[in-house]
Amino acid sequence: MSRRVSLPGADELFRATSTGTAPAAEPVAAPQVVPSAPTALRSRPVRDAARRPTGRERHDEKITVYVSPEELVDLERSRLTLRAEHGLAVDRGRIVREALAVVLADLDAKGGDSILVRRLRDA
Repeated sequence: MSRRVSLPGADELFRATSTGTAPAAEPVAAPQVVPSAPTALRSRPVRDAARRPTGRERHDEKITVYVSPEELVDLERSRLTLRAEHGLAVDRGRIVREALAVVLADLDAKGGDSILVRRLRDA
């Protein structure tokens, strides 16, 4: 007797499930969108200047960020420094969330004079 599980094929998984004919749907006109202002000029909601990262909790949203080998070593070195010299056992994600909160709070508070804007302009 084979121990392999028999799974349905793609044809079975993606087959049509209705047996009758469905009535034709009426075409729906796309809603008209009238821009009120250029996107670049719209103000975005400003968060509290004391922006805090979420810390240790379950996060449902995820992004992938690619870093250079040197940046990864710097991040890991910072994690180890926080643990050895400051007694803070945190993971790399928490460090990134903290750094992001600090930079975004600076952007909200200072706008064009923020460190983020200056560094991106100089890049």
